[in-house]
Amino acid sequence: MSGPERLRLLPWAGSDGRRCYLSTDADGGGYVARLADEVEAVQLAMGARMVERAGEVLGAMGQARRARPNEVRCVAYGLVEALRDALRIAESRAGRMHR
Repeated sequence: MSGPERLRLLPWAGSDGRRCYLSTDADGGGYVARLADEVEAVQLAMGARMVERAGEVLGAMGQARRARPNEVRCVAYGLVEALRDALRIAESRAGRMHR
């Protein structure tokens, strides 16, 4: 017998840009839940790489070679996306912990 149904915030948006939720039972171990776990892991790894890249680009500002404005802009956009993903993952995981 499965536990009560609950909603999990998924790490992607729908085609209309709105949030997607998965209705799961207590163990949450179905195919889509596992796919969401994998997507979250990829998103977090990409975010960690973006932080490294930002350090490389911004570190260049204090050295002989200055970072070009387009490099800084690209890093800023990447960091915003990585932070948005991380916040969605944190919200999803917090929601699962409190149930």
